[in-house]
Amino acid sequence: MASLSAAFTERLEAAARALEPLLEALLGSEPLAGEIVRPPRLLAAMRHAVLDGGKRLRPFLTVETARLFGETGDGPLRAGAAIELLHCYSLVHDDLPAMDDDDLRRGRPTVHRAFDEATAILAGDALLTLAFDVLADPAVTADAAVRAELVLGLARAAGLGGMVGGQMLDLEAENRSTPFAEIEVRRLQAMKTGALIAFAVDAGGVVARAGGEERRCLAAYGRALGAAFQIADDILDREASTDVLGKRAAKDADRGKATLVDVLGIEAARAERDRLAEEAVAALAPFGPAADTLRAAARFAATRRK
Repeated sequence: MASLSAAFTERLEAAARALEPLLEALLGSEPLAGEIVRPPRLLAAMRHAVLDGGKRLRPFLTVETARLFGETGDGPLRAGAAIELLHCYSLVHDDLPAMDDDDLRRGRPTVHRAFDEATAILAGDALLTLAFDVLADPAVTADAAVRAELVLGLARAAGLGGMVGGQMLDLEAENRSTPFAEIEVRRLQAMKTGALIAFAVDAGGVVARAGGEERRCLAAYGRALGAAFQIADDILDREASTDVLGKRAAKDADRGKATLVDVLGIEAARAERDRLAEEAVAALAPFGPAADTLRAAARFAATRRK
């Protein structure tokens, strides 16, 4: 297990190192064909939100899932970059005063604190749009049908019935006179956090042209992984310090967020987190040892310390 953990950490860090120059290039100052100019202040805010930070777990999942099916070209990394850009947009907007009102993200001032609220809103808008620009580019794959499937999948995972819808439910939970029931919390978290993580897994299968049954296994893995990740996040919010997290600790409890920690209690939530991680691992059984890195990712999501 120790060697597998070391191998996983090495792969995760290697994927992050490969991603960074691509993100740097995508957020370069030169306008692309069809663009007129890239306003320097807006671009600086976007770069502040994206570069030199984060675990890059979502693009890692895309790259490693594609690798499972023998696809190791530039396409999966570009698809992962699109997902990371969209994820970073969601963090910028989530930190705004009208949302979670956070001053710290990844150990640095949030975008609206480093710049201003209007710039932060526009930076999030631009990152969201850029994500679809990247995903629709033939540099991901020459197959237009594959690109269209990726764009559709990301839109569904990130939009009304996915991440954004989940954020709306999250805000509603803060203002409810009665707490969310367990089924409501699970649905909220499957949308707000789980949908994008599950799509990151599926995107690797799409780029690599995995078969239907293979993608069903990946979908089960992604759903369980996303759920375990969110419970781990909720537990860390209660137990870790601001210095360790790189963002304000205990904010969920302060704002009355709906979490499984509240519904189940801390120990039962911890057990559910571990059960979901093992459910994700079990979903990969048909792939044999080739999926060991993805199995390690599920256990990492459950046991991470920040």
